[in-house]
Amino acid sequence: MSSGNDASTRAQKGAAAQGRARGLDIGWTVFGYLISGMLAYGGIGWLIGRAVHVALLFPVGMLVGLAISIGFIIYRYGKQGRGQGGLGGKASPPGAGGSRGGAPPGLAQKEMTGDR
Repeated sequence: MSSGNDASTRAQKGAAAQGRARGLDIGWTVFGYLISGMLAYGGIGWLIGRAVHVALLFPVGMLVGLAISIGFIIYRYGKQGRGQGGLGGKASPPGAGGSRGGAPPGLAQKEMTGDR
């Protein structure tokens, strides 16, 4: 009789581990976006600043790259799971509508796949 409990416990632990792995993957992706944005736009600012002899363009380029990266992260991950209990907010009952991310009554909710 305990084999049923063991199987469900193993399934719960596996699901929890899979959720942690997904969260870690998203965290590293966000970190990569932040660093690559700063490097790319900082490099562009450094090249332009070197050509026009304005050293201030390097840190300005890095800040612009950081701002663009943050905007992209918000666009990409900010709405993920809204109305579904994911990263974007609390879950709403199906068909509840309102300002918590649920669909208005009578409208079907569009599936979020991450592909835009």
